[in-house]
Amino acid sequence: MQVLHLSVECFPVAKVGGLADVVGSLPKYQRHLGIDAAVVMPWYDTPFVRENEWDKVAEGSFYQGSEPLNYIVFKERVDKLGFPLYLIKIPGKLDRPEVYCYADEAEQWIAFQHAFLRWIKYDRTAPDIIHCHDHHVGLIPFLIRYANEFNSLKDIKTVFTVHNGQYQGWMGWNKSIILPAFDTWRWGLLDWDGMINPLATAIKCCDAYTTVSEGYLEELYVEANGLQHLFRDESAKSRGIVNGIDVSYWNPATDPLIPATYSLPTAAQGKQENKKKLCAQYGLSEQLPLLSFIGRFALEKGADCLSKIIRNLLSQNMAEITIFILGSGDPQIEDELADLKAEFPKHMGLFVGYNEALAHQVYAASDMLLMPSRVEPCGLNQLYALKYGTIPIVRGIGGLQDTVKDVSEDGGYGFVFAQLGGNDAEEAVERALEQYKTEKDWEVLRSRAMSLDFSWDKSAQKYKDLYDQLIN
Repeated sequence: MQVLHLSVECFPVAKVGGLADVVGSLPKYQRHLGIDAAVVMPWYDTPFVRENEWDKVAEGSFYQGSEPLNYIVFKERVDKLGFPLYLIKIPGKLDRPEVYCYADEAEQWIAFQHAFLRWIKYDRTAPDIIHCHDHHVGLIPFLIRYANEFNSLKDIKTVFTVHNGQYQGWMGWNKSIILPAFDTWRWGLLDWDGMINPLATAIKCCDAYTTVSEGYLEELYVEANGLQHLFRDESAKSRGIVNGIDVSYWNPATDPLIPATYSLPTAAQGKQENKKKLCAQYGLSEQLPLLSFIGRFALEKGADCLSKIIRNLLSQNMAEITIFILGSGDPQIEDELADLKAEFPKHMGLFVGYNEALAHQVYAASDMLLMPSRVEPCGLNQLYALKYGTIPIVRGIGGLQDTVKDVSEDGGYGFVFAQLGGNDAEEAVERALEQYKTEKDWEVLRSRAMSLDFSWDKSAQKYKDLYDQLIN
């Protein structure tokens, strides 16, 4: 069975969020199951691309509206990521250093999808499954059925995974002239509320769609930025499959990015050594429990509430806690956190930006991880934290409620709160601090966390079962 994963992110080639982590690990685990899985993504001017060797496997040209475009397909030479990786380069469109934030994103993603379909039609064996990830490639299920040029590909099964339903790729109907020529009687499949909506198009046209957790699928039926009725109408072809993590990369026993490696039997000592290093670097006390936040400073992550939560915690529990924040995003949130850092210099550490190595070090050093999310389709940070023996404190939504069990329940290993408003988050942290005071209880909690299996093995099998069902 051949499966091509189509995505605009893949770690470590180009990463902005969790989409990259999923696409950079799921195919490797699928290959363990005998699936011939590969990834196709745009070419970016990133360190990974510059530092590795590539073979040209195809090239061609097409018109995007009246604009002539050339494309080249490159393959990474040695399958360094554990699966074949292909990049599509289009001079003037897909040859840039960043993934997002360009004014012509719609044209970029249309060109990527057009070039991909020409490649698999003219230059390689068509796959059994095209697995599309998020709205950037949401037009593929429509185009292989209704674009005149690609009608020969219509028997390929398509799976579409919703990583975040809030972003849908809306574009005006003026963009329809740059799409590959299609059966105009089918225009309604592209439309939602008077605009071309790639996410809605994918849900209408794909053979099956998945979400990155069961809880998030249920939430999309209720609120999906205007598409909730569509998700309900198409629910017969839906499947909630929780994301996993790559335990060959996220493993405190072998992680080359942390100062002191450790496993379950040596977790207490190992985490303390990592905390000592981090706290010394940022002027914090290694004797106090360390609570961290890692992520984008965005409303959906609840980052706008961080300042309030931190101020309340430090005002009431200054002698009992230190806090470390790693992330970037909204400039106002960055400024608020910088002001807090200046106000509480001995109790708060702050790094504004993206730093993969530092993220590993923070997971290894921290005792607790805070995730006050408004929207969390799956969440990977809580899974990384659990693997590193860092206890998650999360809002009970989406994938967080699927993967974190409150200590009040039998076998619980985390702290879950219901609301972002009020003081629910602070109260959850205080519950954690109270349990932290009893070393034996905290060791039991940490042991439960580190013993959990959130690798890709189970989820990769669920995807295989879905593929088999579609093909058979």
